Amino acid sequence: MDCTFILGSRNYSSWSMRAGVVLEVADVPHEELVVPLGLPDTAERIRAVSPSGRVPVLVDRGVTIWDSLAICEYIAEKYPAANLWPRDPAARATARSVSAEMHSGFAALRSALPMNIRLHRPVALTPEVAADVARIRAIWRGCRARVTSGEFLFGAFTIADAMFAPVVARFRTYGVALDGPEAEYADALWRHAAVQKWVAAAKAESHSIPMYD
Repeated sequence: MDCTFILGSRNYSSWSMRAGVVLEVADVPHEELVVPLGLPDTAERIRAVSPSGRVPVLVDRGVTIWDSLAICEYIAEKYPAANLWPRDPAARATARSVSAEMHSGFAALRSALPMNIRLHRPVALTPEVAADVARIRAIWRGCRARVTSGEFLFGAFTIADAMFAPVVARFRTYGVALDGPEAEYADALWRHAAVQKWVAAAKAESHSIPMYD
């Protein structure tokens, strides 16, 4: 097969999850190479395939893409029938904006609530993490307020939803309470077939990282 998706441990790698869900939604034929995270040779193995030294990486017929959002954009262009961005230009601009904000922001949440799908450990939120949660809730609420049909941020599933799938996983792991439209959206995203396929595979992994468990 000409397309290979190189990813980190599904249970822990939020960025791998984002790209992996998009590959599943677009039904892209590919092989997978999982690099377990947190091992002595993990960094060396990743550097051998990734210019940035990070996962995920997509190698498609000699083209190497080494960033989650770049992988999603690549798949959106190559598989237009998957409709991975909203068709309406204004909605598409907003979807790209919230995706980019997720891609570059929310450092407090990422640090304090690392992704661990197999774990359930409610925690008290620091003011910095609570501020990140409030902003995420505002994004979800604002996007959903404009939708007339469909369960996701822009109605049908898009890359924007894939970008927030690991956030929903984190909220479930650490007991972050939601209500209203945000809770309904989080539940719908968690039920999505591509998300559930990733979750099932993460739970089936035997690899663990003690510092995160």
